[in-house]
Amino acid sequence: MKNILFIIIIIVSFSCAEEKKSIEEIEIIPQANSDTISNKIPVLNFATFHMGKTSDANSTEFDENDRKNQQDAKRIAEMISKFKPTIVCVEYPTEKDSILNLEYNEFLKNSSQPVSWYGEIGLVAFPLASMSGLDKIYGIDHKMGYNYRIAGEIENQIDSVTVNNYYENPFEEYPELGSDMDTLNLLEKLKLMNHPKFLDFLIVVNADILAYAGTEDNFEGADEAAKYYQRNLRIYSNLNRIPMTPDDRVFILSGGSHTAFLREFFERSPKYEMVDTFQYLD
Repeated sequence: MKNILFIIIIIVSFSCAEEKKSIEEIEIIPQANSDTISNKIPVLNFATFHMGKTSDANSTEFDENDRKNQQDAKRIAEMISKFKPTIVCVEYPTEKDSILNLEYNEFLKNSSQPVSWYGEIGLVAFPLASMSGLDKIYGIDHKMGYNYRIAGEIENQIDSVTVNNYYENPFEEYPELGSDMDTLNLLEKLKLMNHPKFLDFLIVVNADILAYAGTEDNFEGADEAAKYYQRNLRIYSNLNRIPMTPDDRVFILSGGSHTAFLREFFERSPKYEMVDTFQYLD
């Protein structure tokens, strides 16, 4: 079970024995640039790790109170501000929007001072929203538990070979993604996390691989994976509750696996069009 837990946490802290390419050598597949599309709402769907203590199991070592880290995070916000968002959404429960905006309003009173509230929300989303002249931000998260350890807790009678081989070397198909996060600066980490191949990996490791696990005539793995799909669909539904017009520009800051699922929904959306994240990470 330690192996399975490691794979889940590997979202933000991982290494691989395979020969690695540098961040610059990984081929970037551009997303559509919606600046040329008038009938859809542009969305900058941005993956991050959690830059502080959260209730999320997937966190990484990052001192949110370190001055250099705070300055680096603000530079990321400045880069993203070129997108000119009119709506900023974060991974925070929708039903706690009043708390979220109370903290944001406190930040606005002295926006020159860094705030590490809720990690990346205070460090990136607050300054970004302030730079963009916004008076509020939106939480779109919906908490739901699921058991990502299920494959190691049951006698797998579906395909234990595939499951075990995958957990043994999850980067076999994408060795170029097997970078040691501790060697990367903040910008490099975020570039890696927003790479399309890495986002694909996050869906497999968090959900799809569980469909290979189950007991005879049962679907324990698939059912747990479905819970994670459901959580992300509910996050997407929360986004759709926000009043918008075609003139809006939406920025979403969330953990990598949520970004990965949202990307799938946006690619088929009749309402939204994703912009190329890497256009704003130079």
